Amino acid sequence: MDIKNIMYLFDLENGDIIGVDEAGRGPLAGPVVAAVAKLKKYDEKLEKINDSKKLTEKVREELFDIIMENFDIGIGIASVDEIDEINILNATFLAMRRAIEEIEKKVKFEKVLVDGNHRIREYIGEQLPVIKGDSKSLSIAAASIIAKVTRDRMMLEIAKLYPEYIFEKHKGYGTKAHREMILEKGPIDKIHRKSFLKKILGE
Repeated sequence: MDIKNIMYLFDLENGDIIGVDEAGRGPLAGPVVAAVAKLKKYDEKLEKINDSKKLTEKVREELFDIIMENFDIGIGIASVDEIDEINILNATFLAMRRAIEEIEKKVKFEKVLVDGNHRIREYIGEQLPVIKGDSKSLSIAAASIIAKVTRDRMMLEIAKLYPEYIFEKHKGYGTKAHREMILEKGPIDKIHRKSFLKKILGE
């Protein structure tokens, strides 16, 4: 049996679920974005869905529209200021709760499948952490793609405002070129996570 069908069966076995995942916990710049996905109808086109990190940018972009057609989606964002104020883990949970609140306006569900080994803090509904969930659950994998593409598109818009930082290439991650630009020109207010830059800036 194809692995993607196994991912679909995993969701079916867990009942009336949504899957949630995030993108952007590790970068030095930009928000953290969470997405939740609930399957409306299964289609063979969904067999290409996998953990977003295992897919090329081109494939993720192609799958984005397919996922939007076949899933109900909720997206939640936590800002750089929120990341610096409450730390990245709590900001991730905040983004996830916001994504869940968004999808609650559209559909009902009984359980949230969460990628990773953490339960979403301050969420009172039923939830199940799934380690490596983006390779086990179709809904989590779909959410991972939506979160990743959404965040990447946000970083491309930021790149237009600050072309010298080449955000379009590193998407805010701590590449050598990005770190060197931070040292040369300094961090950008509201864009760089100051709590992530202490080692780089020596503070």
